[in-house]
Amino acid sequence: MPRIPEWIRLKWKADSDFAKVHQLIGGHGLHTVCQSARCPNIHECWGAGTATIMLLGNLCTRSCAFCSVPHGRPEALDLAEPRRVAAMLPGMDVRHLVMTSVNRDDQPDGGAAIFAETIRLCREAVPGLTIEVLTPDFEGNRAAAECIFSAHPDVFSHNVETVRRMQAVIRPQASYGRSLEVLRWASEWRPKMAVKSGLMVGLGETDEELRETMQDLYDAGCRILTLGQYLQPTRHNRPVQRYVVPRLFDTYAAWAKEIGFDGVASGPMVRSSYKADELFRSVLERDAELASAYPDRIPAPLS
Repeated sequence: MPRIPEWIRLKWKADSDFAKVHQLIGGHGLHTVCQSARCPNIHECWGAGTATIMLLGNLCTRSCAFCSVPHGRPEALDLAEPRRVAAMLPGMDVRHLVMTSVNRDDQPDGGAAIFAETIRLCREAVPGLTIEVLTPDFEGNRAAAECIFSAHPDVFSHNVETVRRMQAVIRPQASYGRSLEVLRWASEWRPKMAVKSGLMVGLGETDEELRETMQDLYDAGCRILTLGQYLQPTRHNRPVQRYVVPRLFDTYAAWAKEIGFDGVASGPMVRSSYKADELFRSVLERDAELASAYPDRIPAPLS
């Protein structure tokens, strides 16, 4: 495995807002992907008073090679979880909430009803809140996906994670074609939602394959794209195959914009929900149809 380059290393920063978010989440018995997936941006995001909530417990039914979230046989769904998420929000200075989950292939709907109920209750708790969901593929269950669409998140995100050739190695229980299909369903739903996906680099892909994958995502209706460096979270996960220099991430961003993406975040430390509210705003500025669907919920400009 190549040596970790200097530009990957982060400085520890934990201020009072970090502690506040930590206490709120723990106090309501909730999980975050920031902790479970060992996100390197946890201190920056939590320090700004934001976090990505992880629904459906903390035990995943899949075993992807890149992910450090524990996997195995999960417990029954916690039907009170949506109410606890909504109850936490008034204590946070949040205007754009991201919610994701583990895979729950043990459930007929993959946990989609929990997502939908959480969206509804959070909107009631914080009027004007914009909501982004980062979901599993629900094993290609269209009814489950449409359960979430009908709750109308502002952003629907599903990560393809890597290029077509690497899927069987990196996501053995998923499917490249199935992921594109879920994104296409979301892009065709009306009223319109912003549709988003993410890719990791350094798993063994080539730049040519990355560009092909960007085009596949765009053709499926995806208009927001994140690209970041894969970092091996534990020794049990797939080793890093290469570290991409920052200037090449700039090239990736240029390719994505050339293809037609409205919002692009590309850099070594970029992750799926990193600066999610800024990406959503950038798309609203470029997509008149999407902006017209949210006349009362367009986020205020950054101060």
